[in-house]
Amino acid sequence: MSQQHPDDRDSERATSAADVFGAALSGAARKAGFDPNDSRTTGHVVWHAMGGWRGVIESVLPSLAFLLVYTLSTNLPWALGISVGTALLFTVVRFVQRQPPSAALGGLVAVAVAAALALFTGRAQDNFVPGLIINGVYASGLLISALIGWAIIGVAVGFLMGEGTAWRADKRKRRVFFWLTIAWAGLFAARLAVQLPLYLAGNVAALGTLKLVMGLPLFAPLVALTWLTVRALYRSAPE
Repeated sequence: MSQQHPDDRDSERATSAADVFGAALSGAARKAGFDPNDSRTTGHVVWHAMGGWRGVIESVLPSLAFLLVYTLSTNLPWALGISVGTALLFTVVRFVQRQPPSAALGGLVAVAVAAALALFTGRAQDNFVPGLIINGVYASGLLISALIGWAIIGVAVGFLMGEGTAWRADKRKRRVFFWLTIAWAGLFAARLAVQLPLYLAGNVAALGTLKLVMGLPLFAPLVALTWLTVRALYRSAPE
């Protein structure tokens, strides 16, 4: 009775984990409108990925409300209350209109957790701690996935395109997905590198402003770049 080599078992486990993770990622990407098989324009895809006007407003307004109220009044409870209230309003409206509340609900949870932390410590800059942590986790996860040969962008796209993890056998695809994943890791790392010193300095106004500036304005071009690169990669692939 033959025994399986440990390296083979490790490879199978990695592939199995990638299957589960890739299916989840591709499902989320498809729901967000990011499907390379789609014939829509790049602008439409990017706009859909941001959630349209509603998604942009739901993403920006709670943070903007906190920044404006705190900058003008330095009243932390009021600033946090208005920020959480704004996110709560968006969620309630979606429920009333019987629309999928997932995006607004996720935003509400994030805003509420951040507000609870800031209210507990009494420091306004702690309202940004969850965002800093998320940037660090995303940057690390993306970078590690690229370095070990399982680039997250490749895993997601592979399942979107119906080829699973077969892209790993194609040197060109592996190279493209490596650099795309590095680019996304760079985005989150850049946010952390710029915002962390401001957090440590307690500069709430600059921190809040740069969080907004480095949010959707940087996210949208990178979505467009990823979309165009992936479409070009698969359109030029041999049949």
